[in-house]
Amino acid sequence: MTGPTGFIPIPGGAEQAAPTARLLPVLHAVTNDEIVGRAGFLDDARAVMHAGGERVAVQLRTAQLTGTTLYAICQALAETQDECGAWLIVNDRVDAALAAGARGVQLTSRSMRVDDARRVAPGLAIGASVHALAEAREAARAGADWCVAGHVFESRGRPGAPGRGLAFLADVCRTVSVPVFGIGGIRPEHLPLLREAGARGAAVIRGIWDAPNTGRAAIEYLSSYDAHGGP
Repeated sequence: MTGPTGFIPIPGGAEQAAPTARLLPVLHAVTNDEIVGRAGFLDDARAVMHAGGERVAVQLRTAQLTGTTLYAICQALAETQDECGAWLIVNDRVDAALAAGARGVQLTSRSMRVDDARRVAPGLAIGASVHALAEAREAARAGADWCVAGHVFESRGRPGAPGRGLAFLADVCRTVSVPVFGIGGIRPEHLPLLREAGARGAAVIRGIWDAPNTGRAAIEYLSSYDAHGGP
């Protein structure tokens, strides 16, 4: 249920316990509106979460859903999160993340500031999406728990726009003390390269959600990660 302004009521306010002490997942499966609108999306998302357990996060990114629909999806994935230890991370919507019991929220330049979100939701793990070194420094200074940096390689989401490359990712990793995840055109074979650049892991869209079996795709990414000595 949404409130009169479209915000989702938060049971118990901002006093929920936080999972910030948990080990951050190394693989973030990031959605968009087209992916979330597919028939069978919840089944595909649950397959990813069960396949990777605590090493995987489903990052629910959507701009077009009503508050009611978003909350219903968050609730369903939060149940799976509790079953298998995977993370649910909600983009932008701190209220939905809190209300559904997600473990984290991912903020962008269009979201509320990291430090404001920390005051509102001290119990949530908070990530920040960054596209420049200055943005990464500001996010870390404001208290972000991790940064998602990109886009690293050319991707379908940014056709014709060349990736910023592994050198950019390495610069971000050297600039901030928080974990960094690369995003943008990441394929399984890129995971060792990302780790060599200093990244904690990867945020992936098409490589997981366009696969015939999303659970197997998640395992393929994690297997490539492990080939570089991942935890």
